[in-house]
Amino acid sequence: MRVSAETALNTAEDQVLAGPVVIRRPQHTLSRSNVSGNALKVLYRLKKCGHQAFIVGGGVRDLLLGLSPKDYDVVTDARPEQVRALFRNCRLIGRRFRLAHVRFGREVIEVVTFRSSQSGAADDREHADSGRILRDNVYGTIDEDVWRRDFTVNALYYNIADFSILDYAGGMEDVASRTLRLIGDPVVRYREDPVRMLRAARLSAKLNFSIAKRTARPIREMAELLREVPAARLYDETLKLFHAGHAATSLERLRQFGLLEYLFPHTARTLLAGENNQALEFIRAGLENTDRRVKSEKPVTPMFLYAVLLWFPIRETAQRIRTEDGGSEIEAFLDACDEVVGEQREYAALPRRFSSPMKEMLLMQRRFHNRRGARARRLLQHRQFRAAYDFLVLRAECGDADPELARWWTEIQTLSPGEQHEAFAVRRRRRSRRRRRASPRSPAGGPGGGKAG
Repeated sequence: MRVSAETALNTAEDQVLAGPVVIRRPQHTLSRSNVSGNALKVLYRLKKCGHQAFIVGGGVRDLLLGLSPKDYDVVTDARPEQVRALFRNCRLIGRRFRLAHVRFGREVIEVVTFRSSQSGAADDREHADSGRILRDNVYGTIDEDVWRRDFTVNALYYNIADFSILDYAGGMEDVASRTLRLIGDPVVRYREDPVRMLRAARLSAKLNFSIAKRTARPIREMAELLREVPAARLYDETLKLFHAGHAATSLERLRQFGLLEYLFPHTARTLLAGENNQALEFIRAGLENTDRRVKSEKPVTPMFLYAVLLWFPIRETAQRIRTEDGGSEIEAFLDACDEVVGEQREYAALPRRFSSPMKEMLLMQRRFHNRRGARARRLLQHRQFRAAYDFLVLRAECGDADPELARWWTEIQTLSPGEQHEAFAVRRRRRSRRRRRASPRSPAGGPGGGKAG
């Protein structure tokens, strides 16, 4: 008996009674020939040693959609210590959720033990007062584990024993209709882990799925729960939102559900000025550029992403500081960088290894206006020149910088060193005559002043 997607019961205990729909190999399109060879190694070894072993989550979902999964999650009845004993290339990680990472070069197969939704020992499960799960290492069976999953499309289990798919919650139906639906009561599930709201926004953007009404309805009013999530975890989620080829759509989803202000509060306030303002046009253009780079397999960096999102807030803050305190433009800009980046650390925090070069890159936008002399020429050798130049071009495309200035810096890079020398009007240094120091006169008779002998 399949649990109807719209009338799914709110408690895991009741849902377990329904049991899974077993979709045999001829009835689905998932082929193990499309599965990572390393994931298959893990599955087969677990099976050979008498354990249940399934691929679950995004790997199954993406393969059914005809996509290539970036990673594979394996779930098993083996405990983490048993998994580690089976694989020399394995290490156990996590406090909140204890799991195993089996490493094959750069590829990591994540192996998780079935979890239970039943109450367990106090030492194994811990909740915050808000309901957020702080630690959850209560192990169970596959029939219980399914209700620890978030969305129905992520609760499909590919069984290596007979190549069937187990569907407990109507996930196959939702894959077919391209619908994102939480398992259980959305209010309870968002309280358990507020990041699920960001995952809903991200997966709907990535997969072009609609979000079921019951799943979407509580998000805006519960978004403030994200304040309880550590800033480092929000940073990781930010990269998944904006560095996976669907950044522009992710921005729209975040704004639609009132989530952006809990990741980038300064940016959210700037964008409230209006749908067609220059800041929104600039950010969209920057994110679309990031999407093109990801799809072309070109490198992307958090430094540039955060610069795009924070550029207008930093400029506005600099203007306010200069109005209030006076001082030079450069001093106000430096103070604004420190203020905005400092406050951003309370939300989706940018690590210092990226925030410092980001400030350099933004300060270089002012230096581009000086096109004469040796100092201007040295800008070409600056370690952040390429990123700063790309940022200038992006600004020019959106009307935030002079297009002629961007063209000039584009052309200067095509010239020979001699032509660059002339274009920058670098003056040749005069060679100063070094005054030859006179050696002290020696008395007659040569050095030493005496006669030889």
